[in-house]
Amino acid sequence: MNNIYQIYLISDSTGETLDRIFLALKAQFVNFHYKTNHFSFTRTENQITKILEDCKKQKKTIILYTIVDEKLTEFLANEAKNNNIPCFGVLGDLIESFSKLLNKNALNVPSRQHILNDEYYKKIDAIQFTMNHDDGNAINDIEKSDIILIGVSRTSKTPTSIYLANKGYKVSNIPIVNKDSIPESIKKNKLKKCIIGLIAEPERLVEIRKNRMTSLKETSNQKYTNLQKIRDEVQNSKNTFQKFRWPTIDVSRKSVEETAASVIKIFEISRKNA
Repeated sequence: MNNIYQIYLISDSTGETLDRIFLALKAQFVNFHYKTNHFSFTRTENQITKILEDCKKQKKTIILYTIVDEKLTEFLANEAKNNNIPCFGVLGDLIESFSKLLNKNALNVPSRQHILNDEYYKKIDAIQFTMNHDDGNAINDIEKSDIILIGVSRTSKTPTSIYLANKGYKVSNIPIVNKDSIPESIKKNKLKKCIIGLIAEPERLVEIRKNRMTSLKETSNQKYTNLQKIRDEVQNSKNTFQKFRWPTIDVSRKSVEETAASVIKIFEISRKNA
């Protein structure tokens, strides 16, 4: 228990940026035991004082923060230093460096990345579109998609689609169930849409599908988890992707974020070549 670090994540906004940075940071250290303490919308000295009071009760405390108000960051840094608490600002030096490089003063306004502008509403529209076009639904207007993902069951089509939608891409995904699963309009692809096939190792799919069946308390559908049947499914999907010259991504050892990054790269290449 003495090896557990108390990580205080203090943000003047939602804390989403800080969470992602810490996620990337902690991935670089093995056997790093920690407990996170989240404090969002921290915008006053009084709030910081209360957080530091809690910090002082802990052992092995580390503070990470994203606060744009210079007076507030100075107050936090000084108070942490006075109490011998390691404290690191994630954005401060970067904002200052950009300010010098661009020869512009930073606005230092919290939550500016969450302003309800055209980009925000575009993302909301993309999320709505993607949810409506999940798992082969709403094929009639699939030509409005930016990206179309195709694959057999449990190849991360839905989570990848939703992740991409949160980045503003309109995504449809189509499951391959049989030879008639893919609409003719997709096969012809007259509008030159970015169509990508997702594949995975059959052995990996067996594990995932068994876990899925267990979570649903389903035991009757043995074909769904049969290794040979899955091998046939995957091979048939590969043959289809090759036939129509659709690029493929093997998601076997990829996280959703890694798969999405590969999809975006293919999308950007296809757009340049369109």
